[in-house]
Amino acid sequence: MIPGLIGSLVILAVGAILDFAVTVSPYQHGFNIRTVGLILMIVGAVGAVISVLAFAGSAGGWRRHRTVVDDGQGNVARREDTYL
Repeated sequence: MIPGLIGSLVILAVGAILDFAVTVSPYQHGFNIRTVGLILMIVGAVGAVISVLAFAGSAGGWRRHRTVVDDGQGNVARREDTYL
């Protein structure tokens, strides 16, 4: 879960930088470092909030329940449920 989240945030930040911070036109072209800083701060804050929510959810509420059923003839059924 977390590596996918980190990858998504990196791709989001790179896309936002390419969209908002890089300017190419006949009259003006360049790279706005202040816009890059703002984008990275916003993406970092979103990532921090998501990480805190994921940590709080895993520490307080996620439960696992394992069930094993054996019929006495060698047939065993196992089931594992994870829920909030």
